[in-house]
Amino acid sequence: MNEKVTSIKVAGLGGMGVLKSSLILAEVFFRQGLDVKKAEVHGMSQRGGSICSDVRFGKKVFSPMIPAGTIDFLVLFQEDQFPLYEAECSPDTVILKPTAIDLSRLGNRKALNVAMIGLLSRHLDVPVDAWLKVIREILPQKLHEVNEAAFELGRLSA
Repeated sequence: MNEKVTSIKVAGLGGMGVLKSSLILAEVFFRQGLDVKKAEVHGMSQRGGSICSDVRFGKKVFSPMIPAGTIDFLVLFQEDQFPLYEAECSPDTVILKPTAIDLSRLGNRKALNVAMIGLLSRHLDVPVDAWLKVIREILPQKLHEVNEAAFELGRLSA
């Protein structure tokens, strides 16, 4: 990891695991010895509305909110959320969409959030074991197998 602050926006609909995903992301980076800040916008998420979470990490992070035009990674759990965040992206923003995942190979549709983390993990310098350890600790044991498979599916996706 370099000195730069990396900014990740995770976006989807309420109930898709946006908040759980951002918790996993923040914990993984924290355990790598980085300063981590996280912020969430819930809105009408309890009724299936839009929800997003900002996760920022680096040697020193001063604000949890991503400044306009500086998203490094936009992780979408629902593609129709892109127009809400398009103006916050830069030409360098890496946009990760659920269409990159073969959903027919996903053991449980609710594990899409972990599959998307797997997809994102390919772009970040964190060992796979570190990701899996945090996923196992945050998620209940009964969900480990399906989420580990989802993470691997994301890592293998284009």
